[in-house]
Amino acid sequence: MLEIIDLTQKLDKDEYTRQVDLYQTQIRLLGYHLYHQQRPCVIVFEGWDAAGKGGAINRLTERLDPRGYVVHPIAAPRGDDADKHYLWRFWRRLPDRGNIAIFDRSWYGRVMVERVEGFARTEEWQRAYQEIKDFETQLVDFGTIVLKFWIHIGKDEQLRRFEDRQNRPNKAWKLTDEDWRNRDKWPIYEQAVEDMLIKTTTAHTPWTVIAGNDKNFARVQVLKTVVDALSSEMHVDMTSEAALRLPSQAAPAPVPGWALTEAKRLGIPVPK
Repeated sequence: MLEIIDLTQKLDKDEYTRQVDLYQTQIRLLGYHLYHQQRPCVIVFEGWDAAGKGGAINRLTERLDPRGYVVHPIAAPRGDDADKHYLWRFWRRLPDRGNIAIFDRSWYGRVMVERVEGFARTEEWQRAYQEIKDFETQLVDFGTIVLKFWIHIGKDEQLRRFEDRQNRPNKAWKLTDEDWRNRDKWPIYEQAVEDMLIKTTTAHTPWTVIAGNDKNFARVQVLKTVVDALSSEMHVDMTSEAALRLPSQAAPAPVPGWALTEAKRLGIPVPK
């Protein structure tokens, strides 16, 4: 599956800026509709090391109301998370109705890193494919909108990004010895990814594979996919004219008189 992804796709800077502005604005409006309809949303980001997951998440959340989402960076489980079933720590991080939970890595670690590194027994990670599908089915049946992204980059592009991080003090902290070890196991991880994509894609929770060699292209594709999925799931018309008809929770609140008076006293301009 991964070999058919066209990693040469690119987007120039001007078009990137235009599309990011458009989709970020639409995502902010869709966030209000999500709250209005009281639908929870789960967005999963997986991908190769240095694929650009963090950058995509930053662009996704840049204009969202910060009260309406949370980003969960997922690392190796510790404490209670390590003592219980591997899905337990994700159940307890699911979003409230009307909110978005974004997972920077997720329960799919069970069938990737835990499989490859031997942290899960063969029967455990083989059983996990069905466990994960059942888990996601329960989320969808509850009304949750579930989006899953795999950000795919080439091995040569990953090496270029590793070396760039290594040579830049402000980015060197992102690169670890574990990243280099994982890279040495690229073919093994690639097979695990292929199995994951094939065995856990369903009609209601499909994977979206993003060509990530060009970061501009990848970020716009993520934003576009989120807009298309949310607007379709919530039956919201995102044409420019229709999008202006916001739900009541999103209507601008009037500025109280005392605030206008105080702003005038302090010389603060107030938009009309």
